[in-house]
Amino acid sequence: MNINKKTEPGIELKISDWELDFYSRPILEANGKKRWELIICSTKRYKTEDIFLWNKKCPANEVNSVWLTKALTEAICEAKKQGWAKPSIVRFWRSSMKSIIKKSLEAIRIEPLVSRRTYNLFDRIEFLEKEIYPKEKGYVRGVLAPSFTSTMEPPPQPLPEAVRGDALTISEISIGELKSAQNWPMEFGDIFPIQQDLDDNDLVPGLRLFSKDRSLALSAWFSCLEPVKLTISKNQLILEASENDKWLVTDLPEKDANILSTKFLENKKNSFGYQFISIQSTPYIEKFAGFWILRDIELIA
Repeated sequence: MNINKKTEPGIELKISDWELDFYSRPILEANGKKRWELIICSTKRYKTEDIFLWNKKCPANEVNSVWLTKALTEAICEAKKQGWAKPSIVRFWRSSMKSIIKKSLEAIRIEPLVSRRTYNLFDRIEFLEKEIYPKEKGYVRGVLAPSFTSTMEPPPQPLPEAVRGDALTISEISIGELKSAQNWPMEFGDIFPIQQDLDDNDLVPGLRLFSKDRSLALSAWFSCLEPVKLTISKNQLILEASENDKWLVTDLPEKDANILSTKFLENKKNSFGYQFISIQSTPYIEKFAGFWILRDIELIA
């Protein structure tokens, strides 16, 4: 059976990547074992207003690829009933579960992608941990499952020479401008709908890169990077990406670093953590070789 066939003649299935977490939750079951749960959500896109959400509890003694493969197959069938196509890519970030998740996804011919660009999943887990789990019997205050942040803090690596561009600036755009990103011409990138209730005048910090001759090559490299967020550590502007990659974008004068760090924090609080990266051949051309929306969020505290 082809899961991507139309449910009814003339009705097309909605297409989206998925985001997945398979781990223990802050609840003890009646047998004294931690609850394990598979959480899935689709990645928000401009073409689909709704989102596919799916949870399934897993017995503690069945945490393996066999159970997960069956659960994923069940989720795909349920998604089809709701009008969703089988995803071609599933993102996840739980490194300790990498082997099981990869094996299960490959068994059902879905590409696994280790990435922290799972912003909808983070929001979903935060909602469950704040609004749902505390009301359940066996809830344990505190977190049984660690956040996505790696306990190993790798030092940032300098951006490869070939993708540094000719110039860069740290800039800002308004929430109102970012809401219209779907209409901007761009060759590479990843954008998604912006929270509509935010003030259009709030500012979003970001990084602008310029390269007269290699803007497309830079954008192609960044498109494989899975950029997550920009941070300032001491006097360094750092790009976090993929599972736990850290790239040193540039060194900053100490005074500028302090001012920018304060601005980053203020804008994060006011604008839902949004950030951006843009790549253009020059500052004057109204076309992006690449554009990415990022989010710097506090996760599963």
